[in-house]
Amino acid sequence: MKRETMQTYITQNNLNALLDSLIEAGVRVVAPRISAGTPLYEPLSNSAEMVMDQLPRRSAKEAFFPVCEDIMSYKKEGQQVSLTDIDPSRFPETVMVGVRPCDAAAIPVLDAVFSWDYKDEFFLERRRKTTIIGLACTTADDACFCTAVGISPSGTKGSDLFLTPLEDGGYACEAFTEKGEALITGNSLLFSEATSSKSLPIAEPESETFDLKKVKSWLDEHFEDPLWDGIAVRCVGCGACAFVCPACHCFDIVDEGTEKAGKRRKNWDACGFWKFTHHASGHNPRDLQPKRYRNRIMHKFKYYDDKFGQTLCTGCGRCVRICPVGIDIAAIVEEISKK
Repeated sequence: MKRETMQTYITQNNLNALLDSLIEAGVRVVAPRISAGTPLYEPLSNSAEMVMDQLPRRSAKEAFFPVCEDIMSYKKEGQQVSLTDIDPSRFPETVMVGVRPCDAAAIPVLDAVFSWDYKDEFFLERRRKTTIIGLACTTADDACFCTAVGISPSGTKGSDLFLTPLEDGGYACEAFTEKGEALITGNSLLFSEATSSKSLPIAEPESETFDLKKVKSWLDEHFEDPLWDGIAVRCVGCGACAFVCPACHCFDIVDEGTEKAGKRRKNWDACGFWKFTHHASGHNPRDLQPKRYRNRIMHKFKYYDDKFGQTLCTGCGRCVRICPVGIDIAAIVEEISKK
């Protein structure tokens, strides 16, 4: 049975008051803010730092899957070695605000990865302790293509509570989970009954919708194809596309320190890097850039679908904006879809 949603309304002033009260209570509030001139999802010290009209340069996944994180420390004294595990329960209660649909939709995608064969308690504990407040997009640029992969600028997937900007100001609020309902009921004086005010016009990305089944079918049959050489001749293997992507999730585990003391750390990695598949024997099955870029497309539109039944791309367009040589993944998938 489909869960009924709780619908309310909140003004901008009351939203700010809500965030300030959460911060004062010790809750970690993460939202888009300007950091060194760049919009990023970062913890707020007060609600005045929040910017709601800019898509952060990097994705929301960092709140659950940090660039680097310690998972264990070690220390050697004489012949004795002591190991200390990092306790995931220390992670703070968190509310993420202003999460765009392309970012929120990627979070359930990551849930599947970090829980299917091994339950990554570092990721999952952060998820349990985080409430996601999504925000509908009222603007889009020529890199946005969420609708092409089946996601909407007003899509609510992955959000506990969703905000839609209204013409008369403030936001229509809709709670989709117990977390979202708890946030409303616990701060009921800041919310009021839903209004009849119309929403601001929702963004309309210009990309054509891909036939994802047709794309996958082509990939199933074209592991070897001249297309990969033509695309990857420009790729420099910098990994920027993976690092800004809300759904990419590759990581490496390394020990950093000396023989006396150090830490075991989980660090982001990317399949576009030459060393990603470099074996200890010296063999590298993806020794050339076309093979590595092929894996990026295959992973997003075939391998992940084979395993989990969905696409590993939410059309945020960050990889298009940040690529130093102008590779456009949407144009590549569109080309494949027309073959």
